[in-house]
Amino acid sequence: MFDDLRELYQEVIFDHNRNPRNFHVMDNADRQVDGFNPLCGDKLTLFLKLDGDTITDASFQGSGCAISTASVSLMTEIIKGKTQAQAEALFTTFHEMTTGKEEHINLEAVGKLAVLAGVREFPARVKCATLAWHTLDAALKNQHEAVSTE
Repeated sequence: MFDDLRELYQEVIFDHNRNPRNFHVMDNADRQVDGFNPLCGDKLTLFLKLDGDTITDASFQGSGCAISTASVSLMTEIIKGKTQAQAEALFTTFHEMTTGKEEHINLEAVGKLAVLAGVREFPARVKCATLAWHTLDAALKNQHEAVSTE
């Protein structure tokens, strides 16, 4: 079972790194926040379009390692159609899952994001996976300062 998850992890990471979803500048974004991981050199700008409390569109631009790129690509897919509260709840769950603060995450509840649960075994890579999510958190709070993982 664990080998199957590891293989899926690698496939999803490679796929989203080679073909990132929602990789473009959004001209009419309601929210825009930059994120930076100095340790790995990951840089991204996250764009959100809102209709009331619902995220109707999400995209990003930037460069980073495979884990960072895959994480932001997966995130932009998953948050579309979610309310800001639902996206905040996903942020909390994802952060707990990747940092190991919560051992009993319902992996089915996080869908495709479950493939990133394995980064908790590699502490140096956790910041790569969570950069996009911290940037999302800042965007949801309508903060304009750049986010850093340091």
